[in-house]
Amino acid sequence: PAFPARSDVWTDADNWRLGHWLNGRLGSVSLGSLVRELCRRAGLPNGQIDVSALADVVHGYLITAIESPRASIAPLARHFGFDAVESEGVIRFQPRERRPVATFGLDDLVAGSDADAEIMEFVRAQETELPQALKWQLVRSDEEYDAMSVEARRATGAALRVAAETFAIATPAGDAERRCRRALLEEWVGRETASFRLPPSRLALDPGDVVRLDHDGRLAALRLTSVGDADARAVEAVRTDASAYGLAPGSDRNPRVSKPVVYGPPAVAILALPQLREGTPAHQPLAAVHAMPWPGRVAAWTSPGADGFTLAATLGRPARMGRLVSPLHAGPTSRFDLGNVAIVDLAFGALASVTDLALFAGANALAVESAPGVWEVLQAGIAELIAPARYRLSRLLRGQRGTEGAIGSPAPGGARVVLLDEALVSLPIPEAALGLEANWRFGPASKPVADRSYRQLALTAKGVGLRPFSVGHVSQPWRTAREPGDLLIEWTRRSRALAADSWTTAEVPLAEEREANEVEILDGMTVLRTLVTTTTSATYTAAQQLADLGALLGPGDTLDLRIFQLSALVGRGAPASVSLEF
Repeated sequence: PAFPARSDVWTDADNWRLGHWLNGRLGSVSLGSLVRELCRRAGLPNGQIDVSALADVVHGYLITAIESPRASIAPLARHFGFDAVESEGVIRFQPRERRPVATFGLDDLVAGSDADAEIMEFVRAQETELPQALKWQLVRSDEEYDAMSVEARRATGAALRVAAETFAIATPAGDAERRCRRALLEEWVGRETASFRLPPSRLALDPGDVVRLDHDGRLAALRLTSVGDADARAVEAVRTDASAYGLAPGSDRNPRVSKPVVYGPPAVAILALPQLREGTPAHQPLAAVHAMPWPGRVAAWTSPGADGFTLAATLGRPARMGRLVSPLHAGPTSRFDLGNVAIVDLAFGALASVTDLALFAGANALAVESAPGVWEVLQAGIAELIAPARYRLSRLLRGQRGTEGAIGSPAPGGARVVLLDEALVSLPIPEAALGLEANWRFGPASKPVADRSYRQLALTAKGVGLRPFSVGHVSQPWRTAREPGDLLIEWTRRSRALAADSWTTAEVPLAEEREANEVEILDGMTVLRTLVTTTTSATYTAAQQLADLGALLGPGDTLDLRIFQLSALVGRGAPASVSLEF
């Protein structure tokens, strides 16, 4: 962070101006060093340059044209208020803020050779020739070298002219305002010029020296601008005032320094879920990405190896991701779970309660990672904000979209939670790549894929969205009278197709190429027999019962079995485990 501009980071930034810190100062140069270097470019040796009186600091100076060193020094002299004079074979650079070195009265002056000439002459310029305001254009040194404007204005007077000057000098705003006020005061004080003659005994006086002249009973401070040596020393001088120098700095301006944005690796969740919306291939997993700050767009790159990554997708919105605060226990499916609540901390975004109709239409859908890579889809009808970014979710619908097998017992505290909305993007994995591991990198789209702001993970897509749901409504033998013998096992088909959620169809559509089911007859964990059928029923014959169990199933018996719907692409779907009672 920039110091002292970033006062939101550094609490002692306000003390920097008068403090001892080197930050922000090591890049500056003394005014004397800069002027000396410009003189050396003109060919002057060091022995003929005297900059010892220049004590100011230059934060930045830009030479904008091919020009002589003298032309480069002139803007510095105007801005910092110094003069260059030749004395004893040396070019001396000295500030105009100087103390008087001598005081003269009329008796100390020399009369001219012309009898009609005045012993001294004062000229005062008209106010209308002077600027009423002075505007300077400079560069801010405490920002990103942006242009700035400072102004000094005279409150009274008949002048209406506004003068403007431009300097390629970087300086703090307060210091620039102070120097602009000094320049305007010099204009007005210096409107009085004087010319007089001094005896040769005053040979020690050089241009730039300040003297006081007793005139009409008052002492006028004059800065010598030129001295001509002949039979007497002809002096040209301009009025000066010590109060024009040493002014207080102007008001500080808070620098508008752009805050650097540092992007870290984003949080990424890959969700292998059933198909959630039309237009998304069922076999493709969904990617949820969140980062603070959000980089605008996140790029997803993929490669089968460690290099050769290609751009696969971009994500334009941050996902609403969070974590469970406490464990979420198992609950009923196909009806409201009114006994459990989910406490969720969201890293971004908000939640709101919805009506039952909105809930049935798919609102407030979340995925909870009950185990690594295993996601339960649930919905929440009531969302209560109980603390900043913390919600209590109740009136739950559990195991939605065939994920009842992913219900945790319980889902642990700290488990990831992702809201299922349009921020999630499907990863374009072809069906031929199912089961093959690939490397994926997620990071700011404005950064190259090798940047350390990317997060890499390995992913093996399994086509969970193609897996058939478990069957439903397995008939119980005890509900109807029967004699021991062949057992007809019946169930209701469930479909992973989105159209199966329609209330108008008599039977859900078949999402597979053909209908195929398998029924496993179990003895504990041992599979005694597998029945294969192409309908929603299977017959467990009396002969098979005698071979497997040694007796026919009758009243008081139980039979454990698992029923699978089959897919031509991924094989068995989610199992439906049932105990039949007789």
